[in-house]
Order: sequence, then C-alpha cells, then structure tokens
Amino acid sequence: MAPNHKKNISILSISLGSGGAEKVISLLLKELVKNYTVNLVLFHNVLHFNVPKEVNIVILSNHSPDRPFYAKAIDSVKYIIKYYRFIKRNNIAISVSFLAFPNLINGIVSTFNKNVKTIVSERGFPSDNVTSKLSFYISKIFYPILYNRCDKLFSNSHHINSDLKDNFGIKIPMEVIYNPIEIPEKTIIPKSLNTNNNTLKLITAGTLNKRKNQIMVIRAIKHSALNFNFSILGGGELNDYLVDEISKAKLQDQIALKGKVKNVNDYLLDNHCFVLSSFTEGFPNAMIEAMAIGLPCVSTNCLSGPLELLNANEKITIKDGEFFIGKYGLLVNNDDHIGLSKALDYFHKNPDQREKFSQLSLQRAKAYHLDTIYTKFNKFIKN
Repeated sequence: MAPNHKKNISILSISLGSGGAEKVISLLLKELVKNYTVNLVLFHNVLHFNVPKEVNIVILSNHSPDRPFYAKAIDSVKYIIKYYRFIKRNNIAISVSFLAFPNLINGIVSTFNKNVKTIVSERGFPSDNVTSKLSFYISKIFYPILYNRCDKLFSNSHHINSDLKDNFGIKIPMEVIYNPIEIPEKTIIPKSLNTNNNTLKLITAGTLNKRKNQIMVIRAIKHSALNFNFSILGGGELNDYLVDEISKAKLQDQIALKGKVKNVNDYLLDNHCFVLSSFTEGFPNAMIEAMAIGLPCVSTNCLSGPLELLNANEKITIKDGEFFIGKYGLLVNNDDHIGLSKALDYFHKNPDQREKFSQLSLQRAKAYHLDTIYTKFNKFIKN
C-alpha cells in the first residue's frame, strides 16, 4: 500500500449544528478530504450536516450543551486539555478553528505547541457578537492575547477584519474568505418573474430572534397598501411573539411561519423576492443561497455582508424612510420598516426589475461557488 503523504488537518468547532459557520465547515470538508487527512473535532455530538466518510470525527464531551454555568466552566477546561493532547498525539500539522471559544483554544494550543500551524476564523461582527457586557469585556481581554498567538485569521467580511484590527488589537495576517455555496440543482428563470402579480411572494430564513428582526418585515407589509405572501422559515424564541404580532396586524392571510425546514431551496424556488431584516450579520448565508437560486433581494444595510453582496462593498447613504438601488439588490437602513415597505412595493410594481435583479443575483452568486472559495481557502492555509 502506498504511504499517505497528506498532512493532518484538524477542524475545531462547538458542534456541527444548523448554523452558518457549521454549514461552511460541512462544505469545506467535502473538498479538504481530497488534499488532507481530515479530523473534525467537536465539543458536542451534534451533527446536523452530513460529513464525508473519510473524515475522522472526534467528540470531546458526551454532555448536553444545556448545562449549568459552573458545569460549562469545568467542561471548558477539559476541552482545552483534551484538544491539546489530541493535537500532539496525532501529529496535527494545521489546526483551523471556527467561532470564538474554539478560536481561543487554538490560541492556547499555539502558545505551547510551535509545531502546529494555527488558523482562527471569526464568523460574526465582533463588536456586536457578544451576549452581555461580561462577554464583551472577556473578548476585549482575550481576543488580543490569544488570537495574536495564532498564525493567521480569516473571516467572511472586510468589516469584521477591520473591527478586529481597530477595536480588538488583532495584528496577525488576516484575509477575507467568503462563505461557499453549492450550485443549486434548480434555479429560477429570471423571465418568469417578469409578470404582473396581484400578490408578491416574499421569503426569509433565519432563527427567530431579535438580531434577525423579522418583525420589521411584518411592519413593512402592514404599512403597504399592496398584497404580499410572506413565508418565514426558521424557529426560535420569538415564535409566539411573531404569531401575536401577525394576529394584531390582521395579516394571518399574508404571513406564515413555516418553522424549521430541510428543503429550503424548494421554498426559495416558489417565491419572487428574498428579504433580510437583520440588525447585524457575520455573512448572510441565507441571502447568498437565495441569490444562487435566482431571487432578487432586499436587505438591511447592516454589518456585515449585505453591502458586500448587494453593492460590491461600495459605501452608500440611505435617507430615512427610503431605499437604495444597489448593483445587485436593494438596501434599506436598519429597522426602517417604512424604507423596506417602499423597497418591497418597488419590486411589486416593477416586474421588469425583478427579472433584472434575478439575473444579477445568479451572476453575483457565481463568485461564491464552493470550488472557487475552496481554491482560495486551500491557498490561504498552505502559504
């Protein structure tokens, strides 16, 4: 049998749940196995996405993620010790971590093991990506100490890298590598959107929480005099609140909460426009996947991602209550339901613009296809 000359690479994450970072990991694994001996190391045995059979999966804990604070603190120390021993025992050449705490562990590994190349990946806008003042101060202290001990960092937005440099003192080499997508089996034919419709079918996808701000779209629809059919995909803590608000607005016939679904693309194919209403993003996976299907998009101009996707990262100013026609989609200010209502009305009344931005979405999405992104990622971790 020929010897295996592939380098050992380890991917460290909290789990492989249904989040955006986890989706990125699952896609990169498909390509990494072609060039490396791949180890996927997770804190918890949660596998929402399929993993290639060639990947060695290592679970650091059998505990549920929902444990008391003191138990989580003890677990955290154990994760550090277990991962350090794993790296040393298995002669790992490259350790790539995703999300804040795995990144800090990678910084600790780099401190005590100079034989492994450590690469961290920041997936959210750091200044807004903390749950409390305590976690913010912890980030301000430990990000510059431990991130800077690693060899490299990559994120999915120029704005994230700028925030890390300006507000967290990160000095290691940083690069932007956008989230990859797979080419959909079916896409929308842009011309099919150039028809007069009494009802415009809108869709969004994401966790039902304050950050995603789905209530903004509900208020925009209530403000409009036109008819919409709005599907909200996803589950979360604000489900009951949104149900109540839809009822108060008497929009039960126009808005439906679909819950968590597996076949997201089937829903996207059956709509006319995708809406992103977030206060903040790392990089909006849901929107780029909608663009790959061929949906025209309307988004808040939040940090980070939408401006890069919909206007090639060229800075803009949007008046309150108005919207901006970008190179690849429409943009509105955060939490401005009046501006969003006007943007939705614009697509409602102008089917030719729906066709135009459907074509532009398909064109824009090509830059994010998995093979393109992986080529850049592989070059980044090799050099």
